[in-house]
Amino acid sequence: MNINKILIGIDDSKYADHAAQYGFELGRKFGAAIGIVTIIEPIPAAVTPMTDTTFGLPFEGAGAMADPELINTQDKAANTLLERIVAKYKTGDEQITQFTDYGASADGIVNCAAQFGADVIVIGTHRRSGFDRLLMGSVAEEVVRHSPIPVWVVPFHEEEKEGE
Repeated sequence: MNINKILIGIDDSKYADHAAQYGFELGRKFGAAIGIVTIIEPIPAAVTPMTDTTFGLPFEGAGAMADPELINTQDKAANTLLERIVAKYKTGDEQITQFTDYGASADGIVNCAAQFGADVIVIGTHRRSGFDRLLMGSVAEEVVRHSPIPVWVVPFHEEEKEGE
């Protein structure tokens, strides 16, 4: 088994941070290039209905334009997150590629893995179950279901990290 490229999916959570640590260690052990990706999910903007004054019909897509200031803020936050993870876990001459994608998290991670040519995806899990999982969904589960390459899901145990 050759692992030459590892993609680590991150967000701004302790679960993703733990997975990033694991992914960087794995990359060092295999001498693999590391890609890290964060996905910006669209925030629905308030839509103001606009009406055609001649016929009284709504314009399609009216008011659904994204706020450029919000997009800029999200981009800056994503770049800050990526830089923080690299600064925290890069220890030597690892080859690091950073990605930011827009859309659904699971789809973005799978698509980014294909773009990067990753051999494996590393992602953390919130360990949700039951009703929480039904309402919130599970990015890790969706990535596992749709990825054509292996996915290493790194669990995070609260009780193990409380003493740190």
